[in-house]
Amino acid sequence: MWLRTICQLRFDIQVATPFVFMLRPRSGAQQWVAREEYHLSQGIYPQEYTDGYGNLCQRLVASPGSFEVSTRAEVMTADTLDRAHGTPFTLIQDLPEQVLVYLLPSRYCESDRFNALAMDIVAGLIPGYDQVAAIVDWVHQNIDYTPGSSVEPLSASEVRHNGHGVCRDLAHMGIALCRSLSIPARMVVGYRYALEPMDMHAWFEAYVGDRWYTFDPTQSSLEGGYVAVAYGRDAADVALYTLFGPVVFASMQYVDVELLRGRF
Repeated sequence: MWLRTICQLRFDIQVATPFVFMLRPRSGAQQWVAREEYHLSQGIYPQEYTDGYGNLCQRLVASPGSFEVSTRAEVMTADTLDRAHGTPFTLIQDLPEQVLVYLLPSRYCESDRFNALAMDIVAGLIPGYDQVAAIVDWVHQNIDYTPGSSVEPLSASEVRHNGHGVCRDLAHMGIALCRSLSIPARMVVGYRYALEPMDMHAWFEAYVGDRWYTFDPTQSSLEGGYVAVAYGRDAADVALYTLFGPVVFASMQYVDVELLRGRF
């Protein structure tokens, strides 16, 4: 399907403030970016670089006053997402080097604390995709998806204690459980078509059978319509914007995903 993604942010800046934005999707195995627009209200010329996870990052210094950022992209993405029940676990010694980092505990995914729970969830299952699917079902059934329930990211331990969270919190839980079984897992942030309520969304991918597969514990069934913008170990790596200076939150944020009919 063809989707148009829209993101608009406005900040009220008091002093000159360095920013790093992560707002540009890039083409990959699951999506093709055909067209993009990226506008900055202050006429700034940002510097762009690719971080260690392959994300496109824009670095700039915003001047005092109102500062607005708006992006649009037309993206072809999968109508349905691949499922691969029975796909085997990939041996650690066979993993690509760039995947190894997604085996380790991270700030919000304390995988070294979840092995007993993970083993209980996947008891009797073939190592690999089926284990991840069972983990996603467990998170969906045991952690309430409650949009707007948390502002700051929660660790997997906090999410388990609270019993609820936003999309990134449920992703942290799924990632921690996967890594505790030596299955590489990474956070993804981006857009999802027909998400209610509409906002930026977070899910995760797990590496089995020599490739990444998409999983979303906030949803009862896995449908298409995802547009990935950023990948990382957890929420600390995939912030849409990071500022260095006095704390300033976006005074306006607008996100939308439109279905493009008749594209090409």
